[in-house]
Amino acid sequence: MEDLSIFDVIGPVMIGPSSSHTAGASKLGFLASEVFDRDIGMVEFFLHGSFYKTHKGHGTDRALLAGIMKFLPDDENIRYAFKIAEEKGLKYHYYEADLGEIHPNSVKIVMHSMDGEKEEVIGSSVGGGRILISRIGDTEVEVDGDYSTLITKHFDKPGVIANVTTILSNHDINIAFMKVFRNTKGEQASLIVQVDDLIDEGILSEVRKTEGIEDVKFIRSMKI
Repeated sequence: MEDLSIFDVIGPVMIGPSSSHTAGASKLGFLASEVFDRDIGMVEFFLHGSFYKTHKGHGTDRALLAGIMKFLPDDENIRYAFKIAEEKGLKYHYYEADLGEIHPNSVKIVMHSMDGEKEEVIGSSVGGGRILISRIGDTEVEVDGDYSTLITKHFDKPGVIANVTTILSNHDINIAFMKVFRNTKGEQASLIVQVDDLIDEGILSEVRKTEGIEDVKFIRSMKI
């Protein structure tokens, strides 16, 4: 039998009518903004399935935008997300989209920085306020926000993963869970490492310098 937390029973502390469409949506926006880690000038939300059908009535539109601005599910500012975004000069757009075989409460978030950079994140609100980021750019991932997460894009060859985990060990970073994704042997792969600690920029710099590493991202836990 699967273990349940008290939040699985009573739901998350939140502003809004729906744990899936409001609390989950704000978490998706928050984690997307953590992925990009830039000043966002414009954000586009491509809403899939029931996320689009009910996004106005359940406040999904406000919650996603609030998350992009770093407001968590229990923040009163979610109610005023549109007004706050306008005051910040943050432009936003919502579209209906078919994201394929994916959870009906899903969204593709496309963030545009003030300096012309862009990042795409696909994620789903899977129930009870829980979420899952499944793709960052062209990289398949699994990020739920419960743990701080290190994500690398690298060449699939011996030693790369060992070098990354050695760096974490040398800095007393404890690994909770780890998973590797790849499509073809010897080509591009991604490493997802969920950790119990924050990883500072100095450690991330070491990982970036590791042979075979193409890109590194770090996403803070929503519990920190």
